[in-house]
Amino acid sequence: MVRRLAPEVNAGSMADIAFLLLIFFLVSTTIETDNGISRKLPPPIKDDTQIFIKQKNIFTVELNKNNDLLVEEVPMELKDLREAAIKFLDNGGRRGEDACNYCQGAKDPSSSDNPTKAVISLRNNRETNYATYIAVQNELVAAY
Repeated sequence: MVRRLAPEVNAGSMADIAFLLLIFFLVSTTIETDNGISRKLPPPIKDDTQIFIKQKNIFTVELNKNNDLLVEEVPMELKDLREAAIKFLDNGGRRGEDACNYCQGAKDPSSSDNPTKAVISLRNNRETNYATYIAVQNELVAAY
């Protein structure tokens, strides 16, 4: 009896199928992008350093656990936050040599002295919705 040799499997077509499957999975899967804010925090301050900031130069923004926005202890809608922050930053209420020569605000003496001295304080409750926190941060960053 004559022995027949078994035919060889064509590996080229198998490589093509594996490549097509790889391309299919790369195209069909979604890549999740993280939601977040990129911030560079200032270096830690030594304990003996005291920083004095006038209360009128601090713009307080608070978020409670119900996602309610309080600006300067007054309830406010998110859509109005950017304009309120711009008014605070661009006030230029200082007179004399430290006066802001480019500010176009109301020059209210009870508001911020100068944009370089203005501080925005954002406080939130631990139970605040993260999406609301991000939206408030975006509005404050847009005010700058």
